Amino acid sequence: MKFIIEHLSKHFGTKQVLRDVDFAFDEGKIYGLLGRNGAGKTTLFNCLNSDIKADGGSFYFEENGVRREVSAENIGYVLSTPTVPEFLTGREFLKFFIDINEKSIHNIKSTDEYFDYMSIAYEDRDKLLKDYSHGMKNKMQMLINIIAQPDILLLDEPLTSLDVVVAEEMKQLMRTFKQGRVTIFSTHIMDLALDLCDEIVLLSHGELEAVEKANLDNYEFKNKIIAALRDK
Repeated sequence: MKFIIEHLSKHFGTKQVLRDVDFAFDEGKIYGLLGRNGAGKTTLFNCLNSDIKADGGSFYFEENGVRREVSAENIGYVLSTPTVPEFLTGREFLKFFIDINEKSIHNIKSTDEYFDYMSIAYEDRDKLLKDYSHGMKNKMQMLINIIAQPDILLLDEPLTSLDVVVAEEMKQLMRTFKQGRVTIFSTHIMDLALDLCDEIVLLSHGELEAVEKANLDNYEFKNKIIAALRDK
């Protein structure tokens, strides 16, 4: 399966944020979407998730030469600032999500099995989500996407403000979860992209460009990438 974006564009007033986004993503890989702050990474994700309407272009799945449309159920989205219903406990939220998606979830497990999988302590499972740390809220966002098994997983800088232990746990989860889907991980931190991702894609001047990952180990090449981002 491939996820293909063709000539996607988006502007806000006179500012052209996405100019001509054109790229094909392969299933089973984590793509690092590398770009400076303000380059348009979140705008791209919001267009793909249909949170905002693109001005032009299209995106679709392709498998064995056959195209199919992308629906809301195909996409999982983990935000950099986690959004969870803070009036529910972790267990209530998890149970509610499973109940409303029961027909589409395969091999449903108990809530405690899911919590164990995410290394969420027993004493935290019945706490209100408003009392969860930033990292724990991010884990809950990631958990519902693991349960939903989307074809595309969009990760909008989810590790930036996490402590080192939770960040490492999240990276390992992403590695084990990448099979069977396209994972696009946005970041402005080059070393993080190199550590986690199979492929690197640069968003600059409103366009996507593949970057040979081996080249990023070269000091001079890194400097060229940084200069390109700075020159936006």
